[in-house]
Amino acid sequence: MQIPKEELVAVLAQFNPWWRGEAVADLPLWRRAAFRELHAWMTDPPAPRAVLLSGARQIGKTTLMLQSVDLLLRSGVPAANILYATFDHPVLKLAGIDAVLNAWREREPKVQGPEYLFLDEAQFIRRHGHDLGTWVKHQVDFRKERRIAFTGSAMPLLQAGQESGVGRWHTIRLTTLSFYEYLQIKQVELPQLPKLRSLRDLFDWSASDFQRTTESAAAYVGHFHEYLVRGGFPQTAQVESITQAQRLLREDIIDKVLKRDMTALFGVRRVLDLEHTFLYLCMHDGGLLDMVDLCANLQVKRPTAQHFIELLEAAHLIYRLPPCGYGKDILRARFKVYLADAAIAPAVMLKGKAFLEDAAALGVATETAVFKHLFTRYYAQSVRFSYWRGKRDHEVDLVAEVGTELIPFEVKYRAQHTGARELKGLMELCQAKRIARGYVVTKSLDDFGPMQGLPPALAADGTAAAQIMRVPAPLLCWWMGATET
Repeated sequence: MQIPKEELVAVLAQFNPWWRGEAVADLPLWRRAAFRELHAWMTDPPAPRAVLLSGARQIGKTTLMLQSVDLLLRSGVPAANILYATFDHPVLKLAGIDAVLNAWREREPKVQGPEYLFLDEAQFIRRHGHDLGTWVKHQVDFRKERRIAFTGSAMPLLQAGQESGVGRWHTIRLTTLSFYEYLQIKQVELPQLPKLRSLRDLFDWSASDFQRTTESAAAYVGHFHEYLVRGGFPQTAQVESITQAQRLLREDIIDKVLKRDMTALFGVRRVLDLEHTFLYLCMHDGGLLDMVDLCANLQVKRPTAQHFIELLEAAHLIYRLPPCGYGKDILRARFKVYLADAAIAPAVMLKGKAFLEDAAALGVATETAVFKHLFTRYYAQSVRFSYWRGKRDHEVDLVAEVGTELIPFEVKYRAQHTGARELKGLMELCQAKRIARGYVVTKSLDDFGPMQGLPPALAADGTAAAQIMRVPAPLLCWWMGATET
């Protein structure tokens, strides 16, 4: 659509105050862990690729971009060579990417050196005759002086247009704030905890190491529970009232993602059915997805329900975990579904802090948080996550497949201490797959350390027993956020 050039330039000037010699306003001093990776790709890219910042709404993608802009300006990059544009804005959305770039260069002639393009909410970019993937491919192949970062809350190009852009962008998958990042953004002062290079380091600790850490960690528990309620969305994490924070989070998800984005991007017409599907998943967070039950409850056909679940995954609202293994049996098996953040279910259901008094709900929220932290920590290493179910219906909540090695995690977030009797699935898996070590995520801070009283040998061939480490959930989540990848 033709937009008057003066109006387009005025909107761009509003989003790019550095063209007028002004600083980027209201940027937090603290940076997320992903900032370093984004900035490295913009300043010294290891390969000729654009960068896709992928993730749900309201998790800080725009802030990351503007922090990178700020550091580029401080490093001496000419202001004229930096463009930030958000295609969530109706004028920019209607004008299209080509008109935006032309208006930029008309307002700010190019200065010698690379050009930096930061394109926010790129899923709304429309181009005549080409998808966004094709445009990115063309830019990467033929405009070597341009470095491009773009964001997407729900990216149809990753499905429909993936062929055209394959190998032309590097994806940085942003999740909601880790527990470590949440404490940083809240500026909470707590006793120092030792940092780990890997959870494997715990197997080398002495009894006094565990004792000292247990004492220091006591102050973290209350904040961890509040983190489960508030969630890892930077805006709502800082709202004083938990009720207000949950209401804002619910509005962002239900009104903006399900009702607006899904209609605009994917042409969803049955918005109420989509919302009901999401509410069903909120009530079954961390559980095996029963498609027959879902379809019967919501009175939708299986292909429709399947399509809705794929859309929710594309919008970064849920994760789907397959069962551990490969082959035809796995293709027919049920997926396990986790919400993108532990706070989503209580926020959507407007439960307030009441769910903290529900032991079952608290256990589910903790399992969701544990999965998200493990996924965030290991995503860049292409670690495959699954769950495991044995022949006797014993289960293991999470299995990380690191190369040929399987590392199981069982979440037992309850008041009682964890013993071997509560870990039948973990024992069975370790024996069947000859696993060297596994982890049990616990609730009590003194339920911490190597498991005692395990069977002397788990493997049928007489090999040594697996080592099982109990780790309290607040500590595991803090370490996963604090540990460098």
